[in-house]
Amino acid sequence: MNVFRWGALVGLFLLVGATPAVAGAPTDQVRQYTDQVLKLLDDPSVQGADRRAAVRKAAIEIFDVQETAKRALGRHWHGRTPAEREEFVQLFADLLERTYINKIDIYRGEKVVYTNEAIDGEYATVRARVVSKQRGEIPVDAKMIRRGDRWLIYDIAVENISLIANYRAQFDRIIRSASYQDLVTRLKTKREEFLQEARPGSS
Repeated sequence: MNVFRWGALVGLFLLVGATPAVAGAPTDQVRQYTDQVLKLLDDPSVQGADRRAAVRKAAIEIFDVQETAKRALGRHWHGRTPAEREEFVQLFADLLERTYINKIDIYRGEKVVYTNEAIDGEYATVRARVVSKQRGEIPVDAKMIRRGDRWLIYDIAVENISLIANYRAQFDRIIRSASYQDLVTRLKTKREEFLQEARPGSS
């Protein structure tokens, strides 16, 4: 599966409406999130940057970005200072936004059907199928962790390909071939390029 299609399917699972087949706390949390995003997509008064900001705010409420960033950085997380960890989490959140949240309009009209969920202590997996006329049915799993009385997503797997594993391989390759600081520099550069493109008047 190519990277674009994989990324689009992650976005689909996070950003489209769902038809629940099972009920449970983890599945309910994901369904509440997708319902919230659907309302944002259908609200004509929320457009452009305001829409992206609203969707990102909703994503923060269902996604444990720090846990995802920590797992994506893998063994390199342990050598980081508190300040470096905080910086990396923010850069990783920006990366997720550029990759998925800014494509929300692409995912209208698709459907997600939840099939089952499995809970193992503080962890849960919500299994679903993305239903699309163009792509058929594709299995998607949301890995979740309990935080207090809520369940938050920390990983998504499309056809058994993990978001965390995908980024971990990329980050590890950069760090081993160059350095951790080089990875940070690349993430900052990509963020600045995105901000330049997003500014009014940019071609």
